[in-house]
Amino acid sequence: MADVTDNPALSRYEMAVDGVTAFVEYSRDGDVLALTHTEVPEALSGRGVGSALARGTLDQIRAAGLTIRPLCPFIAAYIERHPEYADLVAADRG
Repeated sequence: MADVTDNPALSRYEMAVDGVTAFVEYSRDGDVLALTHTEVPEALSGRGVGSALARGTLDQIRAAGLTIRPLCPFIAAYIERHPEYADLVAADRG
């Protein structure tokens, strides 16, 4: 499976597979990334690309020392199924 890369110019993490790009969009507020939308093109559907993209994105965020707000339902569900990423979810500030 392809590597996930951060594309800060487009505010998204991307993974290109067979010339098609899947991505997770985000907005940044300090050290918190709000993960807002995940898109896996139909051509990549059913191949585990979404899970690989989520895992790669969350691993990069962890390595960067950032936290997240999982506003995207796909990412939120992925974290529920993989609680080892729950520590990345930013605590509410109030």
